[in-house]
Amino acid sequence: MRLKDKVALITGAAGGIGHAVAELFTKEGAIVIATDIKPPEKPYAGDVEVMTLDVTSEEQWATTVAAILRRHGRLDILINNAGIIAYEPLDKLEMREWQKMIAVDQTGVFLGMREAVRVMRRQQAGAIVNISSIWGSAAVSGAHSYHAAKGAVRNMSKNAAMTYAGEGIRVNSVHPGFIHTPLTDAQNPELNRIVIDTTPMKRGGQPMEIAYGCLFLASDEASYVTGTELNIDGGYLAQ
Repeated sequence: MRLKDKVALITGAAGGIGHAVAELFTKEGAIVIATDIKPPEKPYAGDVEVMTLDVTSEEQWATTVAAILRRHGRLDILINNAGIIAYEPLDKLEMREWQKMIAVDQTGVFLGMREAVRVMRRQQAGAIVNISSIWGSAAVSGAHSYHAAKGAVRNMSKNAAMTYAGEGIRVNSVHPGFIHTPLTDAQNPELNRIVIDTTPMKRGGQPMEIAYGCLFLASDEASYVTGTELNIDGGYLAQ
């Protein structure tokens, strides 16, 4: 029960990493609010509260957090997991595609942190975990907007960590490598094979392997951890 009675908001929780985080946090005793723009892809194991949230909407963020406060009186943990991916190179990237990526993967994180920090400052306590990517720290050909957004999440996390470290708020980022999710399973198999083949462990990760990293960073076991990047990538970034 490493998160006993802590109130945790998780975005992008309909499937993949977010779904795994929601199930693990519930198992560890948290009161979990799982949000997404779509219904869960499968039932959760455990008692999970489900809410609809478009992370690009300032109004929906405010409404969602207000509802959580009315119901539970506090917000202890935010997992900013919602995201999309695209592979267009810089010279072929249309403005609408750029704006969509930034809206979901970067602005969504900003809006979530802003709402959470306003609550956590009053509490003088809280933990935020932002899901970045190995592509937030390293580059491959193409995927310009995704690199831009995930790189921003990396530094936004550090900034928030430094800004609020004295107020009991910890902010860290998690950088997954290739993880088997509905999102990656829908990609070009050849592209997936290339990433896996260049991963030292020669396999893709599972959503629960990311969830356990989030659990540590969200728990009191990480009470002296803020502003850090946790790479869960089969050794990819160690190369």
